[in-house]
Amino acid sequence: MNKTKRIIFKTAIKLFAEKGYENTGIEEITAVAGFAKGALYYHFDTKEDLFDLMLEEGTKLLNNSIELKFRHCNDPLDKIKAILMIEIKTIINYEDFITVVINNTLGENSRTKKCQKAVNNYVDKIGEVLKEGIEAGIFYDKNPEAVAYGIFGVTFSSLLYRLKQDRNATAEQIYEGYVDTVVKGITKL
Repeated sequence: MNKTKRIIFKTAIKLFAEKGYENTGIEEITAVAGFAKGALYYHFDTKEDLFDLMLEEGTKLLNNSIELKFRHCNDPLDKIKAILMIEIKTIINYEDFITVVINNTLGENSRTKKCQKAVNNYVDKIGEVLKEGIEAGIFYDKNPEAVAYGIFGVTFSSLLYRLKQDRNATAEQIYEGYVDTVVKGITKL
């Protein structure tokens, strides 16, 4: 991605997070980014294309982080702990992205359906780890899909905590607040 496209892209995500997708116009994105309107249209056909790229890039980043971290995990419990840390680090490093996705998961339009699909695909990965842990006798044999959504809820809880309570909290501090609760809730150990 060239420099102009990256600046427009990052500006759009920031404005989508602050004002919402519907309340953010092309003119505002280009004005804040410091470019003429034509610069945006040179790189993107529509505002929706910006949104789609944001979702694609953010999802790719999250999936790559999980794949890399899983290579160093010995069992499903290590994988769940890794997922929690990745979620929290994603909140801290990509807060605007998470805000946009969470703000666009409710509803019935094409944009919300895209966000729902991305969230569901991510939660399915958590569910697979839970099933692996159930088969290994590590986790309780509960509804792995429901538990996976609960673990995904850590993302939302972390975002709320960070926004409302302590913007300076480190990933490790937030992680310590969640890991024991989650692990004790799902493990038989």
